[in-house]
Amino acid sequence: MKIKFYQVDAFSDKLFGGNPAGVCPLEEWLPEDVMQSIAFENNLAETAFFIPNGADYELKWFTPLAEVDLCGHATLATAHVIFNHLNYSREKIVFHSRSGELTVRQKDDLLVLNFPADNTRKIEMSEELYSALGKKPLEMFKGKTDYMLVYETQKDIEEIIPDFNLIEKSGARGVMVTAKGNEVDFVSRFFAPLVGVNEDPVTGSAHTTLIPYWAEKLGKKELTAMQLSKRKGKLFCKLINGRVEIAGNAVTYLEGSIKL
Repeated sequence: MKIKFYQVDAFSDKLFGGNPAGVCPLEEWLPEDVMQSIAFENNLAETAFFIPNGADYELKWFTPLAEVDLCGHATLATAHVIFNHLNYSREKIVFHSRSGELTVRQKDDLLVLNFPADNTRKIEMSEELYSALGKKPLEMFKGKTDYMLVYETQKDIEEIIPDFNLIEKSGARGVMVTAKGNEVDFVSRFFAPLVGVNEDPVTGSAHTTLIPYWAEKLGKKELTAMQLSKRKGKLFCKLINGRVEIAGNAVTYLEGSIKL
């Protein structure tokens, strides 16, 4: 049995930037343990699997260790494959997922994700978490699955040296750190060792938390963002009625097949 496989650099307009994601088009779902094994074998932050559902698609995402509820960069990568490799002629793709209905549309050379915004609450400082990051934040929030720690400057974000073992022991699925940017509206980094991703290069799902916070903080609904991993990624963001738009580029790195 052969399965078509693509590897796409998402949130980048050139190869070797942004966040690489695996994409597997399927006609019907494989057993979950097989999809998890493929994701583990790929050893990418996420591998996406999708099947047709009428004119729409059903979509799942797996890290090397677990299925997740939402993944932005792998959704962007999947849309890139559908638009550019599968002869899709409509203007908008509709995905059905564990996080509800998600859409992706083309806008000039960008792909625009439309995701539900995350609801956060301010919480007391966690000494365990900021000890793992080596810097005490200004404030701390908890979203649906992840923590957001806000710092004063971009330099603070750049200088963080995370202790991944301590982050994993904290039980947090993901930890994002963020600050106002020097050349963009805000910057961030994202750590998720509990699900097999020490530092994620560019995290679309984290921006469902980051965008509402910075939109309120900066008093604007359209923002630019940069994730400060080694690969870096630029995102164009918008807050719209309880949802967020996250736009970026994508580039195909690899096209092949998996033999099962």
